[in-house]
Amino acid sequence: MTAAARDISIPNDWDRRGLPGWCYHSPALLELEKAELFRRHWQIACHLSDLPDPGDFLALDILGERALVLRGQDGAVKAFHNICRHRGSRLVAKDSGHCQGALVCPFHGWVYNLDGTLRGAAQPRSFPPMDKVEFGLKPIETEVWMGLVFLRFLPGPQPSVAEVMAPFAAEMAPYAMETMVPAGGVWTQGSAVNWKSVRDVDNEGYHVAMAHPALQDLYGSTYYDEPFVAGLSRSFATWNPRATRRWSVKNYVRIAPENARLPESHRHAWVYWGLFPNMVIAVTPETMQFYQEFPVAVGKTLLRGAVYRYPEETRAARLARYLAMRIDRDTQAEDVQLQHWSNEAMTSEAFAGFYLSDLEYGVRSHHDHLRAVLPVMTLDQNPGEDRLAEVNAAMRS
Repeated sequence: MTAAARDISIPNDWDRRGLPGWCYHSPALLELEKAELFRRHWQIACHLSDLPDPGDFLALDILGERALVLRGQDGAVKAFHNICRHRGSRLVAKDSGHCQGALVCPFHGWVYNLDGTLRGAAQPRSFPPMDKVEFGLKPIETEVWMGLVFLRFLPGPQPSVAEVMAPFAAEMAPYAMETMVPAGGVWTQGSAVNWKSVRDVDNEGYHVAMAHPALQDLYGSTYYDEPFVAGLSRSFATWNPRATRRWSVKNYVRIAPENARLPESHRHAWVYWGLFPNMVIAVTPETMQFYQEFPVAVGKTLLRGAVYRYPEETRAARLARYLAMRIDRDTQAEDVQLQHWSNEAMTSEAFAGFYLSDLEYGVRSHHDHLRAVLPVMTLDQNPGEDRLAEVNAAMRS
């Protein structure tokens, strides 16, 4: 798959309106989003290399759920609800760690095997006989694709991750992401905005020239976005070898080594693949990263991600990765400000709605995907918090 992977034409008469402002501050809509968008769609939990040994685990609290991703004695990675079957206590309280052969509930001492089956309850004679599988940990659907571990809390509209990502599989394969190792750890950050304001900023590059001087210096003249089609989007750029205006950018393009495993079209490329509703997998020639956002409240979002590198990293690649991190750090700080400015307008009577450029078709196509799942978002006015779920169900049927 080449840089011009998908020939997608944008109609001249497309509707330039995005979501109405009420969609960004409705608690009732947020609950529908959690149920229909987030719990029923695939989410990235981690990379296989985050769990190298049997007994290694990673825990994440998202969407009112507690997930535990664990490598078993057989080497397989599975996910379970981080909930003891006795009284619902957490089995692990840390974000990551290692358990030696078994999981022990810190509340009453119930013990579970690494495959999720119940090994035994404390003082077992105080209970009737219990089936080890029936009273085992509740599993969460998982799939490993190109080294990334995906999970899904509820059955949803998406087929397997491999089927969803098939249009980009050939382009992504040369990066050998499954061979990569952590370049740090999984990071999290809070943001006081609605999750859609985070995604709106990330889904278009129209603002790069004005708001991101480092990115504009690095690749502004070649950057382009593609809209969401069947749950996937893509942004692509190649860097300018003569970039000199920013210290990090100047030294990055000077130091970054050629990645011989990549085709010529991608050896100087930064590529971003978006997966509906809330995730991005991004690559440079030195790194792969994922990032995502999860709603916590109407005006509160959890940002989460991680960066990975090649295990045989050279000194030049390590320096290039450091400089790319500096560029990303500045870009993220700039994006956070844009998210706040945009989000705070949504409660104003003066906000008349979006009016989108042809270069912001990624925003519009993402909004179209949202409306396809939650048709109540097509309404200009909130039908009422107490009626919103009912109205959405009626529109859907």
